[in-house]
Amino acid sequence: MKTLRVPEATIIRLSVYSRYLEQLDRKGVITISSVEIADGVGVSPAQVRKDLAYFGEFGTRGVGYNVRDLMHYTSKILNLNEPWPLVLVGAGNLGFALSTYKGFNNRGFSVVGIFDNDLTKIGKKIVDMEVSPPEKMPEIIAKHNVKIGIIAVPAKAAQEVADLMIKNGLVAILNFAPVSLNVPEHIELRNVDLSVNLEILTFNLGMRQFESRGK
Repeated sequence: MKTLRVPEATIIRLSVYSRYLEQLDRKGVITISSVEIADGVGVSPAQVRKDLAYFGEFGTRGVGYNVRDLMHYTSKILNLNEPWPLVLVGAGNLGFALSTYKGFNNRGFSVVGIFDNDLTKIGKKIVDMEVSPPEKMPEIIAKHNVKIGIIAVPAKAAQEVADLMIKNGLVAILNFAPVSLNVPEHIELRNVDLSVNLEILTFNLGMRQFESRGK
C-alpha cells in the first residue's frame, strides 16, 4: 500500500464504494467498471480511479474490477478485516437508535456495552443488553479489548464522558453531542453534529434557488 497522505474525502468515498460493492456481490455481479461504480455512487469515473490509485493498482484494463476482490481490498484498506467492539454512553433515544442500528453489525462493529448514569435506565435492557452504570466501563473495555467509544449524551456531559473513555484506554471516539471536545492528540475524534449537516443542506438549497433566479 502506498504511504501517501490520503485525503479524508477519499476515505469517505472508499467507504461508500465498499458498501456498494457489497450490494453488488449479494446480487451476484462478478465484474464492474469504474464508470458503473461512479454511476452507482454518484461520482465521476475519474474520481473512482483516482481514489483507488492511492492504494495500488486494481482491475484489468478493458475488463474492469472483480467485484468480490475489490470488495475485500476496500474492506482491508478500511481495516474492517477484524471485528470492532464498541461501547456507547447514553441510553436515551439517540443511544437506543445507535445501539440497535443493524448497519454496525453488517460492517463488523458491535456494541458490547451501554452505559448511563440515570438510575431509571440502569438495569433496563436494550434488545438483549443491560444498561450499566459508568463504573462498569473499565471491566467491559478490558474484557472485550474495546478501542472505540460512542458518545450520545447531552452537550454538558460530553467532555466528562470523553475523559472517562480516554482514562479507560479508548483511543477513538465518535461524538454525537453538539459540543467541541478537548482530547489529547493521539485520540482519534469524529464529531457528528446533525444540526451542522442539516444546515449544509439548507445552504445548498439556498444556493440552488439563488442560481435558478439568476438564469
